[in-house]
Amino acid sequence: MAKSGDRARTTAAPALGALDFTLDRSSPVPLYHQLAQQLEAAIERGVLAPGNLLGNEVDLSVRLGLSRPTVRQAIQSLVDKGLLVRRRGVGTQVVHSQVKRPLELSNLYDDLEAAGQGPTTEVVRNDILPAACDVAAALGVPEGGEVTVLDRLRRTHGRPVALLRNYLPASLLDLDSTRLESTGLYRVMRSAGITLHSARQTVGARAATAGEASRLDEEEGAALLTMQRTAYDDTGRPVEYATHIYRASHYSFDFQLLVRP
Repeated sequence: MAKSGDRARTTAAPALGALDFTLDRSSPVPLYHQLAQQLEAAIERGVLAPGNLLGNEVDLSVRLGLSRPTVRQAIQSLVDKGLLVRRRGVGTQVVHSQVKRPLELSNLYDDLEAAGQGPTTEVVRNDILPAACDVAAALGVPEGGEVTVLDRLRRTHGRPVALLRNYLPASLLDLDSTRLESTGLYRVMRSAGITLHSARQTVGARAATAGEASRLDEEEGAALLTMQRTAYDDTGRPVEYATHIYRASHYSFDFQLLVRP
């Protein structure tokens, strides 16, 4: 065990055998926070995957050369974030890594794939229907005109994370459900020669309905993030209107705020 003031590198085993922790005991940053940060980073990178066991607090404190209260505090901070769960008779287990998505004109599939989150898609509906008033206004088509309605369930590591509904002008392109289950909508649009240029987007929150909770593996009334987006191509034509919902326990939007000069 390293003495106070030393820079200790501790490799835990066997559940944490893939990780090499760096704990700076001379740092003003508390040891529990250092440990929590490194565990969270490992979960986000996928080094610690959903279902992995960390062991109990006594074993972890011995493996890491830390006091049991320090380990308990680190674990509790990640339990509070929804990244770990304590299971009686089993120990501490990784639940998932929260998806952190930047606010930019990209689609969820590409963002998840780039983050190593292993996205999969289930196409729930792919139909041509009359446009309701709000959809017609967003897409600039006559009310009752034909639009493609696309509903998809997006998962990461096998767990549901979002319900996606997209409306597109029916004449824009043909959408093949099989292809949409293996790639993202924006990739399909780009391959059809559609160049996305800009979008207007609104982010909000609300409680899950019973149907939404069932699909997203949540409790009815659980917090959901909402997103509405109208995307435009490089000619200024609206090509997509989206209404998406995300599990707040698994998903967040990242903002970068700048001061106006």
